[in-house]
Amino acid sequence: MNTFRIILAGLLLTAAAACNQTEQNVSDYQNAVIENIMTRRSIRQYHATPVARDTMMQIMTCGINAANGQNKQSWEVRIIDNPTTMQKIQDLMVEGNPNLQEEMVRGCMRGAPVMTFIARDLGYDFSAYDCGLLAGNMMLAAQSLGVGSICLGSPVRFINDAENSAEILALLGFSDNYELCLCVGLGYANESPEAKPRDINKVQYID
Repeated sequence: MNTFRIILAGLLLTAAAACNQTEQNVSDYQNAVIENIMTRRSIRQYHATPVARDTMMQIMTCGINAANGQNKQSWEVRIIDNPTTMQKIQDLMVEGNPNLQEEMVRGCMRGAPVMTFIARDLGYDFSAYDCGLLAGNMMLAAQSLGVGSICLGSPVRFINDAENSAEILALLGFSDNYELCLCVGLGYANESPEAKPRDINKVQYID
């Protein structure tokens, strides 16, 4: 999970402008970018309506334009929007994790109709940061297009630690020396969660 913690640091860099979003209304924001950041929520319930592929390509174009070290673009992304393929991945995850509750494994993708699997280049020390920034851009772009999103680590664990991990990863088809490190689920929200408190006191100047 150290890799996932590094990725979360990358996501925090992307959303660095966010502060205490529970105390402000949408009307308080005078800047469209800041409003987009402050109003985005992690979505855990989705409509079954798929996200059009041209919309997904807009989201991914924003993703790959994220800041990244030396422009190495040290990521690979695989997108699954086919329910049959998604079901196959879930079945293999359940099969490969016999000691875990099936409901937990199947539910780890939160019912998102589109799942993106992001892998990092093991040959570049900072690739996990790059992947986090990629994911952050994706989620903010999705928000601007009315598409909900959620950043997920559990599918990564259930795939990488599965007894049949090689079989699952073969379906995803990443290049050699790439490691699955992050997933982002996308779809049209079927909930409107409230913002959770943020602690601005964790941000301090050092004089």
